[in-house]
Amino acid sequence: MKAELNSNAPQVKGAGAPQDNAVLPQSVDVVVIGGGPAGLAAAVAARQAGCESILVLERDDRLGGILNQCIHNGFGLHRFKEELTGPEYADRFVRRVQELGIPYRLNTMVMSISPERVVTAMNRTQGMFQVQAGAVVLAMGCRERPRGALNIPGYRPAGIFTAGTAQRLVNIEGYLPGREVVILGSGDIGLIMARRMTLEGAKVKVVAELLPYSGGLKRNIVQCLDDFGIPLKLSHTVVDVEGRERVRAVTIAQVGPDRRPIPGTEERYTCDTLLLSCGLIPENELSQGCGVQMSRVTNGPVVNESFETSVPGIFACGNVLHVHDLVDYVSEEAEEAGAAAWRYVQGRRSDGSAEPAPSTAGPIAVQVAGGVRYTVPSTIDPARMPEKLNVRFRVGDVYQDRYVSVYLGDERVQHRKHPIMAPGEMEQVVLKRADLLARPGISRVTVAIEEE
Repeated sequence: MKAELNSNAPQVKGAGAPQDNAVLPQSVDVVVIGGGPAGLAAAVAARQAGCESILVLERDDRLGGILNQCIHNGFGLHRFKEELTGPEYADRFVRRVQELGIPYRLNTMVMSISPERVVTAMNRTQGMFQVQAGAVVLAMGCRERPRGALNIPGYRPAGIFTAGTAQRLVNIEGYLPGREVVILGSGDIGLIMARRMTLEGAKVKVVAELLPYSGGLKRNIVQCLDDFGIPLKLSHTVVDVEGRERVRAVTIAQVGPDRRPIPGTEERYTCDTLLLSCGLIPENELSQGCGVQMSRVTNGPVVNESFETSVPGIFACGNVLHVHDLVDYVSEEAEEAGAAAWRYVQGRRSDGSAEPAPSTAGPIAVQVAGGVRYTVPSTIDPARMPEKLNVRFRVGDVYQDRYVSVYLGDERVQHRKHPIMAPGEMEQVVLKRADLLARPGISRVTVAIEEE
């Protein structure tokens, strides 16, 4: 397939989309790297904010990203107030990109980004090329943690797949990876594939999770495991994989608080397939290459209230920033990042007024306490934040009947009880710009979990 501008896009009446043989400009106001849900939302938001010079670079042969293989429903409940499949959700944004005539190039791999925002990329048609960007939006998504990072003993037989690979084989390629399945890890993709494999006629014997809690959404545990009678064994891991040519059996064992297998708790399951759903890793090789400061907790960039990284003019959103549980939140953050990127180019605020100088006291650090693992954003400049700012975070354990508190300096301004919080579900608090401006001397905002 040719990697032409909008090469596989249907013609949309009135779209004003560029022609396939359009010349690639040497400079673009906003370059978006990644054509998945984050990149598409960022590009649409930048165009709607007034940016006429946008370019989306996507390494796959179509727009939509991982959503193209997520044929289950459950998407869009927050964003569109209706239940959509992954391809349906992606199509809403793909069509909007086409209607707005936003240029994109497919089958295009970005090789590097310089701190001065020179994007180097390549494809079959143009070969190696460079584009000077006024601002860059990083939206490369994430990848699955492979077997090599899990220290699973045994040989390397056929039949071991990541859950996402199995999802693509079943939903796009039309192949069934196996008939008898064991799943290691209870992330959302693994839970969804337990149901998908069952519906395709396979027997999913067990889902084993190393941690004492599931890494997926509660609704997926109910709809994908409980409804099909698939057992979930928490605090268990794989200790042996049998088979040289093909997986023949898998042995799991219970683990203690130190996550080491407990002798005598082994259980053996005959199977021909082992699926791995053991976490996602943001795709940040490009981010690191251009000097962006990274978070040790999220493995994504550290960003401010505008989703701007430590490198001026480079923004990040979606799963490349931190792994989300709902694509609706990906779109929301990406829209803010896309609009902020255009404001950076224009030097304007979100209300159209001139962008103010940074606060003389510097940005306010957002700190965590009491079980909160991280927040996005990590710093806030009250002079540049919107009137209301969503601060999203994840907790490090399962908490019941605890309070989420927000402190501005030493003053507690929010204190709300949550019946239950779990690592698999993202939480958020809302900060008001007026509250921070009313306290000009504060140097920190703290998000904490408290017992009372």
